[in-house]
Amino acid sequence: MQDELLTIGRFARLCRLSVKQLRHYDEMGLLAPVRVDGSSGYRYYAPEQARNALTIALLREMDLPLAVIAQALAAEPGRRAQILRAERDRLAERISRDQARLGMLERLVEGGLPGYEVTMGREPERRLAVARAVCLSAEIAAGVEEGVGRLLPVLGEAGIAWEPPLWALYPLDLGERVEIAVGVQTPQGAGTPGLEFEVLPGGLVAETVHIGPYAQLPLAYNALFAAIHESGLRPQAPVREAYLVGPAEAPREELMTRLVIRVQEMA
Repeated sequence: MQDELLTIGRFARLCRLSVKQLRHYDEMGLLAPVRVDGSSGYRYYAPEQARNALTIALLREMDLPLAVIAQALAAEPGRRAQILRAERDRLAERISRDQARLGMLERLVEGGLPGYEVTMGREPERRLAVARAVCLSAEIAAGVEEGVGRLLPVLGEAGIAWEPPLWALYPLDLGERVEIAVGVQTPQGAGTPGLEFEVLPGGLVAETVHIGPYAQLPLAYNALFAAIHESGLRPQAPVREAYLVGPAEAPREELMTRLVIRVQEMA
């Protein structure tokens, strides 16, 4: 039997791995040797273990966690596909976030920081019909879309006209989970059962306009909050976004979003 087995050194060369990697896989319970010599501690592997060793190395190269790899190797083909599909989706999400960060860095390289004109002005009181949602901070865009999908049909069925633009309301601090609202301005007397309204106080506001993808909005917020604090003002919730040019009207590089924050003088 021992003649059919490979020493850890020979097995490592066969799989184009290092001895250190194989020892680590053994310690993690991913790939145990077929035999360990009781006196010398030498590890021996069977040639048919090469496929699993190569698979582990391949998945590690894709940055999959060792715990996920262990689950995939132990699972039946159907379950294994589910595990790998979930990792694929997480990788795609991470790539999307990295692409957004890359876009922001490119914009900073071209325009510097802050690169936005922040103005102070007066904002009138607004009465909005709103749809609320609680979502993860990483899923705000989906939460806004879902809110719009609930709000506009209700207004349409009730025959209530609304005035563009579409608004979104956010807390000042974005935690792991946030409560958001999507709203539109409606006539003062409009109302219908099941429809919620919110009155946004008028007053002094700081505002700026962002042109470009929503993923680059943090650049505009950086400039806006910096200007507020440098002016000795205190921001007041909710943060307001008005979508002047939306995805249905222009490509993402030409989207136009007005950011508005009501402010008060520091006591």
